[in-house]
Amino acid sequence: MTKVITYGTYDLLHQGHLNLLRRAKELGDYLIVGVTSDSFDRGRGKLNVRNNVLERVEAVKATGYADEVIIEDYLGQKIDDIQKYDVDIFAIGSDWVGKFDYLNEYCKVVYLPRTEGISSTMLRAESQNVYRFGIIGSGRIAHRFMPETKVVNGAEVVAVLNPDAKDAESFAKKYCIDAYSDFESFIKEVDVVYVASPHLTHYDYVKQSLITGKHVLCEIPFLLSKEEALELYRLAERKNLVLLEASKTAYCPAFGHIVTLIKSGIIGDVVDVKASLSKMVDPPTRELDPGQAGGAMTEHAPLTVMAIVKLLGLNWKDVDFHTKKENGVDIYTKGIINYPHATSSFTLGIGVKTEGNLVISGTKGYVYVPAPWWLTDYFEVRYEDQTKNKKYFYSYDGEGLRYEIQEFLSMIVNDRRSCYKLRRKESVAIAEIIEKYRNGENVTEL
Repeated sequence: MTKVITYGTYDLLHQGHLNLLRRAKELGDYLIVGVTSDSFDRGRGKLNVRNNVLERVEAVKATGYADEVIIEDYLGQKIDDIQKYDVDIFAIGSDWVGKFDYLNEYCKVVYLPRTEGISSTMLRAESQNVYRFGIIGSGRIAHRFMPETKVVNGAEVVAVLNPDAKDAESFAKKYCIDAYSDFESFIKEVDVVYVASPHLTHYDYVKQSLITGKHVLCEIPFLLSKEEALELYRLAERKNLVLLEASKTAYCPAFGHIVTLIKSGIIGDVVDVKASLSKMVDPPTRELDPGQAGGAMTEHAPLTVMAIVKLLGLNWKDVDFHTKKENGVDIYTKGIINYPHATSSFTLGIGVKTEGNLVISGTKGYVYVPAPWWLTDYFEVRYEDQTKNKKYFYSYDGEGLRYEIQEFLSMIVNDRRSCYKLRRKESVAIAEIIEKYRNGENVTEL
């Protein structure tokens, strides 16, 4: 029996894919089709918002050409697969001529003619809407956001809003977009809104944007009040709009894999989660201004608490805080969240330095994510028997904001209103814990 293997993304499956699969099938008796995983595509800089890997696998199966479908998840897998499945022929499109000649050492390489005049890239360009982003705010995070949109299909920033017209014009000039200082004019020119304004303005800007029928991606901290968060999520639901908290760590490939591994029981029952995050800042700056809701808790808790609730859930028993303040803001805060069968803690600093790692302890082993864990591209699963330890490496490209942009647009394109990577109830829980601290509940000052 002659075995043939081929690989592809198969995004927006079209006639060109069908012709290629048919030709590959005709080369032998048994066809294996490798479909690239979402994380592998992201690692190669392909940030599409249409079909996820499971949808693409099902589409390939539905063609009837594949005898077996596998998922390609890492660089170098082709050699492993050829040997594992005892493959005779590797087939790929003619646009790759010469690129896979190195596989001739393991099997015969055949370059198949492509169907002229059709490609996934062309179909995406024709069928995918371009969503005109409007940015509210022109500070540091807005500047980091701009280049990240360039690598996500369907995203284009066209306008910026800042009540300070001079700041808006300076930002707009740098990126060749339109500047606005009033909301009414700005909102008419955009399809979706990215709220990157100071913390205390989030509620009003998100609410106004939703009322005008715009999908909203809101920077962290989303809100500082549980009730306000609930109100806006309910409004988005009534208006059938996407509202997503821009917690970049929640959407990056490595952190998603950590959550999946923990839920699978790889380290047994989780008993303790420790997350720390610190970034030293010097005055004058917003982070040290009590009038702008500055402080370690409002700056960093959205990420550390996100990790805890993703791993341990929402049914905590009690929460308490230990904090050190200077000039009305906390420069250091440690929070302890206890659960019926586990405990957790987060350590935050803007005037006190901490390690900045994430440790998840279980009954069989533990996961160690080195600093800065919130920019995760590497972590380890460790056991008492060190021979069983395993290291995981993932791509974390650019500023990491591309992952939240991709998820946001994917929800719009695919008509999804909830996101498993950061559920609305988890976002509300983060706001609730920040609110408890700001209200002085169980807070001990050092």
